Parts: sequence; C-alpha cells; structure tokens
Amino acid sequence: MIIGKVVGSVVSTRKCENLTGSKFMIVEPVPSLKIENRIVAVDRVGAGIGEYVLVTTGSAARVDAPTAPIDAAIVGIIDDGSSLDNMQ
Repeated sequence: MIIGKVVGSVVSTRKCENLTGSKFMIVEPVPSLKIENRIVAVDRVGAGIGEYVLVTTGSAARVDAPTAPIDAAIVGIIDDGSSLDNMQ
C-alpha cells in the first residue's frame, strides 16, 4: 500500500464502460517512500484534494471491479496526516 496526498483530479469524458461513474484523482506519494512519479488512482472512498490517502495497486485495486482496467485505487482516507506534513 502507498501513502500519498491527493493533489488534483483527472476528467475523462471517454473511457472504458467499466469505469463509467468512477472519479480519478492524482496522488503524489509521500517523499520518504522514494516513489517519484504521481499516480492516477480510481477514488473508491470520496477523497478530496489535499487529503492524505491510502492507495492500493495491482490486482488488489480491482477487487470491486475485477473486469475494469484499474491499476491503482484509493481505498482509505488518513484521518490525521499531521506527522506526514513534516515529510513533505
């Protein structure tokens, strides 16, 4: 699982039918994880920009939609990210 901060959203008017109704968010991994690229993740929990989130990747990201082409999914919102702010 990856800890990251939601820094934006992606709007896609044309996409795979299995993704209709899905919200896409741009997640920036916490720097101490040494992951340099931002991730586009399907939002399963209603995260907002500026919130710290838990992201799962690979086959675990497709648990709710096994036929959808999902590589990353936001599966949790971190309630207290104050200690993570110091890592930025």
